[in-house]
Amino acid sequence: MTNPTTTATAVNPVLRVAPASPAEAAAHFRASLAFHADVSDVAAALAAGGDPGFVVLDSRSTESWDQGHVPGAIHLPTALIPEQAEQLLDRSVPVVTYCWGPGCNGATRAALALAELGYRVKEMLGGFEYWAREGFEFVTWQGRERRVPDPLTAPVEADNCGC
Repeated sequence: MTNPTTTATAVNPVLRVAPASPAEAAAHFRASLAFHADVSDVAAALAAGGDPGFVVLDSRSTESWDQGHVPGAIHLPTALIPEQAEQLLDRSVPVVTYCWGPGCNGATRAALALAELGYRVKEMLGGFEYWAREGFEFVTWQGRERRVPDPLTAPVEADNCGC
C-alpha cells in the first residue's frame, strides 16, 4: 500500500520542495517585513498625522514624478542617490522607497544604493501603481488626484483589507 501523502507530494508542484519548518518560516517572514512595507500601511502611517517616523522616496524619473507621486514624497532618481542623498535625507530617519510597481525593480535598486550609503530603508511593495489602484490621493504636475479603488487590489467598501 502506498502512502497517499508521499504520492501527493511527489507529484504536487506546490509541495515538490517541502515547506520550511515553522521556525525557519517565522525567521524568513520576520526578515521580509524588515525590508518591505505595503502601500496601505504607508498610507495609514502618513494619514495618521504628525511625524510617521520615516520619509517616502520616489526613485523614478522627473517625467514619471510629474505623472503622479505620493504626497509628501521626496523625489530622488536612483542614479542621483550617491551624489544627492546626503543633501536630501537624514541618516537617522528610515526611508521607504518606491518606483512604478511590482514589475519594476527601481525601488529595490534605490533601497540598495541608500543602504550602501548607511541609510535604514524599506521598499514599498506595489509602488506607485498600487498606490493609485488602491485609491490613495496622489499629486501630478496638474494637482491632486484620486482614483476609485480597484476592487482587485483594495476593498471597495472598507477602510482597510483587514490583513
